[in-house]
Amino acid sequence: MTQRAQGFWQWGSLCRLGLYVAALLCGVALWGIPALALPQGDAITDPRTLLRRALPIQDSRIWEIDEAITKIEADLKYNRWSAVRGDVRQVERLLDRYADPLLAELPPEQAAAASEAIAALRQELQLISQATERKSKGKEEARAAYDRLIDDLGSLENNWVGAFPYEVPDEYADKPQLLGRAEVELNTTAGRMVITLDGYSAPITAGNFADLVQRGFYDGLTFDRVEKFFLVQAGDPPGPADGYVDPATGRVRTIPMEIRVKGEVMPRYGQTFDQLGLWDVEPALPFAAEGTVAMARYPEDPNSASSQFFIFMAEPDLTPAGLNLMDGRYAVFGYVTEGTEVLRKIKLGDQILSARLISGQENLRNGA
Repeated sequence: MTQRAQGFWQWGSLCRLGLYVAALLCGVALWGIPALALPQGDAITDPRTLLRRALPIQDSRIWEIDEAITKIEADLKYNRWSAVRGDVRQVERLLDRYADPLLAELPPEQAAAASEAIAALRQELQLISQATERKSKGKEEARAAYDRLIDDLGSLENNWVGAFPYEVPDEYADKPQLLGRAEVELNTTAGRMVITLDGYSAPITAGNFADLVQRGFYDGLTFDRVEKFFLVQAGDPPGPADGYVDPATGRVRTIPMEIRVKGEVMPRYGQTFDQLGLWDVEPALPFAAEGTVAMARYPEDPNSASSQFFIFMAEPDLTPAGLNLMDGRYAVFGYVTEGTEVLRKIKLGDQILSARLISGQENLRNGA
């Protein structure tokens, strides 16, 4: 194990302990002052929703529809059948009110795609409503329809994403950049996963990873750190170097710390939230979902990430955004959106057979 991996291991173990301590403290708070301590609604733990909420869309009508649809999940989770049907009616009312004016603002091709997505949303909403009439007997069918509904919602919202919304600072022009989204297929000896990379929130971090995937850097590398129910880590190449050695310079290529604050347009660079004095903010991409993907680095140097990455798999209920020790300290650049179950099968020494960019190649820019 290299120094980078060993250092991260030590810090990660402290973080793991901290997560459980935080969970216990939250339990004390809930017991002591329930009215103040209870979270307002369920935390968002679905990576698809986290990724949608990170899109650069300014239209409040889109987010009103998104919020109404997301509410269905919590009521479905707790078997509140009549509430689910009420949620469905609310979404249908919003679609009736907003669909035509929203579509009128789009170019013809995008309007056609959005219209298709809206029709698909309406169909899945009807299926959810019908399934919940059968209560528990229809829950599986309703859940499947909700999963399709969320995918359709993502397709709808993509039509309102315009040009990349900001310029990456000139000082990082030599780094690869992902100016949008991309998907990476990771085939391992434990199974197949798909990682969605978010260049809107982390263009350099996601671009660095996508570039290394394109180079075949990860093919054949092993998972050299596996902590059950916490995380898996890979990306340490054979030999003395602990990251990707740029053939143009002969040195390990590193990237800056890059984390976007929720609600801000572009990321903060070079420092952790602690170092910036940001104590009461959340990142746009939090460690709130099983399958959160982030870069490993030396604990003492936030700008030392190179090729080693880890996939977080702690229980989302124990790691709410803003209440764990990872948010704002490590650069998240995507989420596992297919094959999350593979994470729990990975053992120490399992191998990445291949990593391939399966979408979003057009958004990758190589460094200057």
